[in-house]
Amino acid sequence: MKMGLELEATPSVHNDNLIYVKVHVPWDVQCTYAEVLHIKVPIEINVNSSRPSMWNVFNCITKYFKPSEELIKNETDFFTAPFEKERQDCFQIVKKDQFFTPSMRSRMAYYILCRAPYEIRGNIKKFGITKLLGGGVYKAAYPPHDCRFNVRSTDESCPNERFLLYNEWAHPKNFYKIQPLDLIRKYYGEKIGIYFAWLGFYTGMLAIAAVVGLGCFIYGYQIQETSTWSKEVCDPNIGGKIVMCPQCDLCNYWILNSTCDTSKKLIIFDNFGTLVFAVFMSVWVTVFLEFWKRYQAELEYEWDTVEFLEQEEPPRPEYEAKCIYERINSVTGVKEKVPFSFCGRCFRLSIGIGTVLFWIMLILVSIVAIIVYRLAVFFSLSIKLKNPSNHTTLEPIKEYVTPQMATSVTAGLISFVVIMILNMLYERVAIWITDFELPRTRTDYENSLTLKMFLFQFVNYYSSCFYIAFVKGKIVGHPGQPVYLLGKYRNEECDPGGCLIELTTQLAIIMGGKAIWNNIQEVLLPWVKNLIFRYCTRSTPEKVEPPRWEQDFELQPFTKLGLFYEYLEMVIQFGFVTLFVASFPLAPVLALMNNLFEIRVDAWKITTQFRRVVPEKAQDIGAWQPILQGIAILAVATNAMIIAFTSDMIPRLVYYWSFSVYEGHTNHSMSGFINSSLSFFNTSDFSDSTISDEIERPRNITICRYRDFRFPPGHPREYQHNMQYWHVIAAKMAFIIVVEHIAYLTKFILSYVIPDVPYTIKEQIKREKYLTQVILHETTLKLVTKRLKPVVEEMSSHMEANKENELELSEY
Repeated sequence: MKMGLELEATPSVHNDNLIYVKVHVPWDVQCTYAEVLHIKVPIEINVNSSRPSMWNVFNCITKYFKPSEELIKNETDFFTAPFEKERQDCFQIVKKDQFFTPSMRSRMAYYILCRAPYEIRGNIKKFGITKLLGGGVYKAAYPPHDCRFNVRSTDESCPNERFLLYNEWAHPKNFYKIQPLDLIRKYYGEKIGIYFAWLGFYTGMLAIAAVVGLGCFIYGYQIQETSTWSKEVCDPNIGGKIVMCPQCDLCNYWILNSTCDTSKKLIIFDNFGTLVFAVFMSVWVTVFLEFWKRYQAELEYEWDTVEFLEQEEPPRPEYEAKCIYERINSVTGVKEKVPFSFCGRCFRLSIGIGTVLFWIMLILVSIVAIIVYRLAVFFSLSIKLKNPSNHTTLEPIKEYVTPQMATSVTAGLISFVVIMILNMLYERVAIWITDFELPRTRTDYENSLTLKMFLFQFVNYYSSCFYIAFVKGKIVGHPGQPVYLLGKYRNEECDPGGCLIELTTQLAIIMGGKAIWNNIQEVLLPWVKNLIFRYCTRSTPEKVEPPRWEQDFELQPFTKLGLFYEYLEMVIQFGFVTLFVASFPLAPVLALMNNLFEIRVDAWKITTQFRRVVPEKAQDIGAWQPILQGIAILAVATNAMIIAFTSDMIPRLVYYWSFSVYEGHTNHSMSGFINSSLSFFNTSDFSDSTISDEIERPRNITICRYRDFRFPPGHPREYQHNMQYWHVIAAKMAFIIVVEHIAYLTKFILSYVIPDVPYTIKEQIKREKYLTQVILHETTLKLVTKRLKPVVEEMSSHMEANKENELELSEY
């Protein structure tokens, strides 16, 4: 109350133990803090704001995808300027109680409450509603919604914005409609508005990638039966006569055509169309980021955040409350208080870095554990599925399940469960570390937490995919001299078709499982929590409709990190779509389907299940922008390496253009590729460590084949890499270098050609600045003239009176 607020206590309708305190901000206080917060308000209508668009010709079609213009009307565009209390006459003040919007008044009230002192003992000063909430003095602090989400208010002064948002945005029937971003921004603030703008733009760009990816998948599906090397694997006269070497110490020999189904599935994802799609995605991600910057600049202009200065952002109350040390500000040269000394800051940062590294090491340990699980399961399944004595019991599944497939699927599920468990635990640790570091502003806090969470999530979600893509099956030796992990476990080998199908399986499981889990969690958890909370808080059985603020209290609070988790979920998905898209062209399709649902789920959740958010200003998506750019740069390298080292694209091209002619073919052909890609091994050369008494292998097999390019037994350089191997390695390195340079050059050219801010927006910003200065100058002149008019009239009357006196004296 000492800070100018008016408080009104109201007892609860349903709970006698609850009292609601309504906070009113009088006009004078609004004017004072509007100037403190640099809130921009209208000074004059902008009659030149609307320009005809070339897309208006399609209005007859696009109008069906827009919210109803009769319900959500376009707002009048104004020239705006930061509010100044001494120059109120310069602004378009018609009604004082409606001049500042509800979101503006909520920002003012929250700013005051976060800094209002409530107890002073000597040098100790306690202040802020956050401290009172933490101590249990108050249960919650929130701005009320304007009405029920599903019932229009009968009050004529109520704008019913929540009702409009639900019916035209959050309702599932509107999944195909464009989001009403201006109304979202007006009701929830720029920070919420920019998130939904980014999510909608990202989803729209995903539609293009999804169409191309779906076309690539259909192309692969069409050629799976006509692929030459797939036919050779399935041919009983070729693949049916090739005996493959055991892939583990407890495994038996097996026939190549037993992987016929796997090879057909592999060709769907490992074909020339995948290469084209990977190159397309490297261009797509650059276009997406560059056009997002342009769209973001347009929103900054439309939402008056162009001159939003983060250096004006006030310190967090938690930071101010612990300021006990003094230092000289390097900018102003004035003494200021800080919560810790230089050594204390270094200690806090060291604790934070050490904790993050410890958890990353914990993830790596879990990866090693999953690798050991893969080896153990592969050994046991190889024995059971390929042992003749188990043919009867396993016959129903043996035709469809291979040891590699079963191992990949189960390991993928276990990896997903481990990821989710570590994720939940680390979230609490990351928040604790960031609170311990005590960042100065809210932006510093979110950026620090964003970096910690994303580093952990990057390793957590992507580590298993990186292992399958770039580690598994790369260092296995040959059957006579295999490589062992920790001197005990034989390194896992890829299927003769390669590890690409396993990477595809892993991506499908993690992306699909994560999307389903998150959406179920976002829909059910708030709804169930609200039901339980209503049941526990309502002590009276009377069926009386509570007032608006009491209904809102029964909703879930929108935490300070609520929007952070939404961004994190989408950025992790963006990583899956871009980093490993060469192995899974359907990733953009799955992401598009998820995002169409995600937009409406987030809208429904924030509109119906959560209390109204305290509006916040935001100019962009913050620290997520450089993270997205980093992922885009890394995606070029990962996709090039997946095509080079994980898929069989390069070995097939090398064989087609070089070695197929030497194999006796008159023209370039893929015939004979399978035979060329499998080396020979003499079974008598097995070492004692690779022979186990637990498995009985046929003695009549003298030669088996394995996936590699090595000289055959009896050659002077037997079991050493042959010339074809070095050709393939050289082609892989050349492919990576060429593709990366072309992709990075394309990204650089696109970034240079596409300006971050559209030219028209730059011109409009300059013009509005000029017109705003002119309007303020003219208004100031009118105000000065109006105020000086009585003085001028009085002076002129005095002058006339003096002249009359002078005339009388002269006549006398």
